[in-house]
Amino acid sequence: MSKNLIAGIDIGSNRIRVAIAREKENGAGVQIVGIGSAESRGIRSGYVANLGEAGRSIKEALARAVKMAGVPVRRALVSLGGISLESTSSAGSVMISRIDNKVTESDIARAMEIAETNINLANKKVIHRFPLKFRLDNKDVLGRVLGMQGGKLEVRMLFVTTLAQHLDDIIAAVESAGVDVEDVVASPLAASVVTLSKAQRTAGCVLANIGAETVSLAVFEDDELVSLEVLPIGSTHITNDIALGLKIPLEEAEALKIGTMHTASIEFPEHRLEEIVEARLRDIFELVQIHLKKIGRNGLLPAGIVLTGGGLGAATIEEVARSTLSLPARIATLQNPALPSFAGKAAEDERGALHSAWSVAVGLCLLGGGGAYSSDFLEWNKTKVRKQFSGAMDWFKQFMP
Repeated sequence: MSKNLIAGIDIGSNRIRVAIAREKENGAGVQIVGIGSAESRGIRSGYVANLGEAGRSIKEALARAVKMAGVPVRRALVSLGGISLESTSSAGSVMISRIDNKVTESDIARAMEIAETNINLANKKVIHRFPLKFRLDNKDVLGRVLGMQGGKLEVRMLFVTTLAQHLDDIIAAVESAGVDVEDVVASPLAASVVTLSKAQRTAGCVLANIGAETVSLAVFEDDELVSLEVLPIGSTHITNDIALGLKIPLEEAEALKIGTMHTASIEFPEHRLEEIVEARLRDIFELVQIHLKKIGRNGLLPAGIVLTGGGLGAATIEEVARSTLSLPARIATLQNPALPSFAGKAAEDERGALHSAWSVAVGLCLLGGGGAYSSDFLEWNKTKVRKQFSGAMDWFKQFMP
């Protein structure tokens, strides 16, 4: 695979989506050159339930993307979602080691290591590490702490973790499809790259990636990730409610949910369908509200909630989110100038390619694009799968303008 090609694999419970991008010359950005999707088999609530079926689904989606791009894929960035994905914060402190009391990279790394040892990692692996705040001699440090003078350094970290077996199984499924996993990225973080602006992240917002069986939440404030959580509920629950409430087959219930079938065709009043859908949507957003209350952000996010993901389908979802959370609400659009020129080709090959359902796959491509998308969003450290935290300073990669 050419060095200027980047592939992103979004592994969802309903669809596997693959995007292939090519870096433009002179670091001018990336251009999507191929997309492909397939039904997600062997995946349940974001984790691998059947390795063989999952591998075949990934291989099928890859084959479609490769056919469109006209280039082979040998390595890729892969999304990680699932109900075991979560975030937790911890603090660590050290005494400055140098005689002149200047903070070194070694001091920062030791403090970060101590913060990690203070969290419970039974059966878990850390996939992302974010330093949220530094303190020097009990005073908050604004900006860069490296090189400052003091006696005691403290750091507060946010760690994104997942069950080790889920991570290992996802990697094994991708590798069984003939692709090496270059890195693993939490799904809501990958989606945020192309759905949120710096202004939204700074003011404060929650990104809700609605999938078939889960809803992934990423809360941002002051241009930093505040919290990441996965809720065990998704759009499939809406489909099931419609099937039970109207006593119709699941296929018809799904068509009604996404609007490809009208209630008149099955002789049910429109308001009955709306009642069923809105009831389940309120359940979803009430769980979002509970999480926001837990972290002290309910009603305090000026940029509101941004909705993305393949589970979007109900026409009233923005209105229900707005009324339940008392926050502004909107459906995300992919914020990337490299995409519109691809829209025509995408429309010919796969309907809705630029729908926000593709935010994770496209976000992975941008992250893999390196310096082409440098940004001051926040410093982000890549996972480097299969490697444990070594204690060396692993400064975060920057992305998206």
